[in-house]
Amino acid sequence: MPPRIHLVRHAQGYHNLGSEYWNIPDPLLTEHGKQQCLELRQRFAGKLSVELVVTSPLRRAIYTGLEAFYSDLDESRAKILALPDLQELSSFPCDIGSSVDDLRVEMEGKGLPVDLSLVGETWREKMGRFAPTREKISARCDDLRQWLHARPEKEIVVVSHGGLLHFLTEDWEDGCTFEGTGWHNAELRTYQFTAEIQLQETLESRRRRGKLGRAPPAQQALRDRVLQGWAQQGYPILSENPKL
Repeated sequence: MPPRIHLVRHAQGYHNLGSEYWNIPDPLLTEHGKQQCLELRQRFAGKLSVELVVTSPLRRAIYTGLEAFYSDLDESRAKILALPDLQELSSFPCDIGSSVDDLRVEMEGKGLPVDLSLVGETWREKMGRFAPTREKISARCDDLRQWLHARPEKEIVVVSHGGLLHFLTEDWEDGCTFEGTGWHNAELRTYQFTAEIQLQETLESRRRRGKLGRAPPAQQALRDRVLQGWAQQGYPILSENPKL
């Protein structure tokens, strides 16, 4: 049986204080963001049977995973796994990660249990697989769903970013609530896999955030409106097809 997936948007980073802060490279969590991690840990203490925590290699996601979920891992004290495909979409400085060498020095220097073995030297270059286009983002989200579906664990926490999570879930409801996302900082939503290896939010998870029933239909049309809204917010995600 495929695992149950708990998707989390990272807690507040300094770039979330306003678009004038988007030029901060790989920003850390704010003090409020650290408090959000504590509240998230307390809210779900004893309610999750976490066997794996996977995060984007951007530091705000890594530290959200560490502060909110590491203590929930089993007694083997498995490391948190950083996965480049979970990085955020844009090429703004705030969405470009640190070099793997710098990350390794930081994590090892602080004695933090983070596995960087899947983070290559070029993961921070917004080209090729990680180009900020609809087509490339959709392709890596297809791969992400396949990767998660094949994992042996029964319950996985995934810490990523507000924009990427819309592409990963293919759920665009309320997608312009914030800048480039409909997810609150440190928000957790729970998903199950369908037979088609798509992610479907559980009814319990939707009720938790005040939604009734399943996600609305016609998601492709909704996606197009949301992406137009993101562009108006200053967060454009372009297509490789100039007609789109």
